[in-house]
Amino acid sequence: MVVHNGFDGPAEEMHYNGAAAGAERGYQVLSFDGPGHAAARRLDGLVFRPDWEHVVTPVLDWVLARPEVDSARVGLLGLSMGGLLAPRAAAFEHRLAACVAVDGVYELASTVLRAFPGSRADTETALRADSAPHVDALMEKLMASDPTIRWAITHGMYVMGADTPRAFAASYLDYTLADGIAEQITCPTLVCDGENDMFWPGQPQVLFDHLTCPKILLRFTSAEGAGAHSQFGAQRLAYARIYDWLDDTLANRR
Repeated sequence: MVVHNGFDGPAEEMHYNGAAAGAERGYQVLSFDGPGHAAARRLDGLVFRPDWEHVVTPVLDWVLARPEVDSARVGLLGLSMGGLLAPRAAAFEHRLAACVAVDGVYELASTVLRAFPGSRADTETALRADSAPHVDALMEKLMASDPTIRWAITHGMYVMGADTPRAFAASYLDYTLADGIAEQITCPTLVCDGENDMFWPGQPQVLFDHLTCPKILLRFTSAEGAGAHSQFGAQRLAYARIYDWLDDTLANRR
């Protein structure tokens, strides 16, 4: 099993988000930092890239060369923003036997676009424009009024390699599974959905609806303690269910 994080988490954090649970069941698990992730950004200067298949393919090359790995049963799990990156890789890397999105994301820009008034087309045009002072002013106002937004934008500029808050917001427009990308996924795919996800509400369902491969939408509720973003706080419950699905999905693949 190959696992990776999302917007702001390192590979080490994946110990509690799939790696330990997989090892307990006898899986070989590899957690890695890709471009934009902690070590790759700080040590190698690599920023996020939307064509995540070019990240996963060399990782998979290395994994499949390991003698202890069953090459027919390698799955990929992406956490948080990885809930878009992993399906993006699976759309083009068909050696994967399964894909898990925790939680599923169809387009990153959904969390940005809802902050702006007006039509989507107008907002996208303004974000990509050489100059859009009204958007710049709005983003500065949001950063001044909300420390969470301020952190998200400043960290986003760092991991995306963006010079301005608006350039960071514009970069999210490139991270999408639209235009037939989601439909190219062929391996069985599990899409997780937290009831009260604060970052990409509704996105797991959108992703699920676009998938044409064997698929399951796994919903987690706040009543069971698992309704938060990526089921944080209820990892034991979440990964028990995720690995139940993986056990069943991979059982007959050799």
